[in-house]
Amino acid sequence: MLCHTFANPFLYLLQLYVYMIHHTRTLKRTAAKIALLLSLVLTTSVLYAQDGKALFSQNCASCHAINKDLTGPALKGVEDRWPNKQLLYKWIRNNQEVIKSGDPYAVNLYNTWNKTQMNLFPSLTDAEIEAILKYIREYKDPVVTDADKGGPDDKSSGNNGLLFGVLTLILTIVALILLQVNSNLKKLADDKEGVPAKDPVPFYKNKTYIALIAVVLFVVGGYYTIEGAIGLGRQKDYQPEQPVFFSHKVHAGINQINCMYCHGGVWESKHAGVPSLNVCMNCHTAISEYNGPKLYTAEGKEIDGTTEIQRLYEYAGFTKGKPWDPSKAKPVEWIKIHNLPDHVAFNHAQHIRAGKVQCQTCHGEIQKMDEVKQFADLSMGWCVNCHRTTKVQFTSNGFYSIYKKYHNDLKKEKIDSVTVGGTEKESIDSVTVEMIGGTDCQKCHY
Repeated sequence: MLCHTFANPFLYLLQLYVYMIHHTRTLKRTAAKIALLLSLVLTTSVLYAQDGKALFSQNCASCHAINKDLTGPALKGVEDRWPNKQLLYKWIRNNQEVIKSGDPYAVNLYNTWNKTQMNLFPSLTDAEIEAILKYIREYKDPVVTDADKGGPDDKSSGNNGLLFGVLTLILTIVALILLQVNSNLKKLADDKEGVPAKDPVPFYKNKTYIALIAVVLFVVGGYYTIEGAIGLGRQKDYQPEQPVFFSHKVHAGINQINCMYCHGGVWESKHAGVPSLNVCMNCHTAISEYNGPKLYTAEGKEIDGTTEIQRLYEYAGFTKGKPWDPSKAKPVEWIKIHNLPDHVAFNHAQHIRAGKVQCQTCHGEIQKMDEVKQFADLSMGWCVNCHRTTKVQFTSNGFYSIYKKYHNDLKKEKIDSVTVGGTEKESIDSVTVEMIGGTDCQKCHY
């Protein structure tokens, strides 16, 4: 019998397993706990693996990229640039406090980036900041194939979240199967020993299975329900195909045409405005051919710029070599990209003229886009966070002369005023948009 057992290792292992079941009465409950713990650990691991990227996208991506400068500097190697990690943590949570402390690197960084004030993130924990920094350290540029060279960025680089989710589900199913195998083997062992055995509980009546399935369904269903509710009505990265291919990269980037030349409403009006055809024809009655760099759609299709100018002529009713008669023009049916709910009031003039906000803050690097897409989610939280952390040019801006209290508090030094710079000191008023009513409900909802 011994030789037969060793000649068949599988049978030996099976007998050993039955023996353990027979002598360990708590094994079934232990296996159930292990299966549940395994499922939770795997789910937690999946979520944690995504934390760094998710936190970066939520808190940093609106102003920073990893390998290129945006509104703020590229973040690759950011840990090596700071004197110590604790100071970097303080900078992320409250950069104005670090500047106020007079740290040379922080002050120089602030001055180098045109004294652009970074958002404050006091609620980020050390673990969350470390997750972001780990994501930055381990980030690798997507591989660019020959087909992508000269074209738009490859957007097919997927998210492994789905793969991890499927793997977790498979392992959970395997754990449930092992529980069932364990129950059957125990029954076989009890039968062999003559121990009276209870009838097995059907799968659909087993409390352990029901509880585990309920927890999984609750977590998965709750996650997707919350994600769907949060994203309701938002359209970040929305990039429709327009009736005429218009490249902001060519106009605002290469040719340095000021945004207000086409969108004159931003200075005086609530709406930025879409330029009429006569604004386009101011230049294109003379410019009928495109000789710039190659143009591509988001899908990588090359665009003939001269053909698009001819399409503009069709809308304008213009024939090259003849005087233009605007009465023959028909409007271009541009597709609106940035849509806010009807109950939200947003005034471009208040932000651009009074607040001195740059277009790129909300619209991204518009001067580098061939096809425009929605850069930010434009959610309430996104706007409120900006209002809470953005300091206004208070004393030098006539729009804020009515706030006598804050002017007096600044004079009496009741409100902090940060002084930065080297030999030439400069005072920064610590009056935020929130302090002048920027987070009041009626400010945006009336």
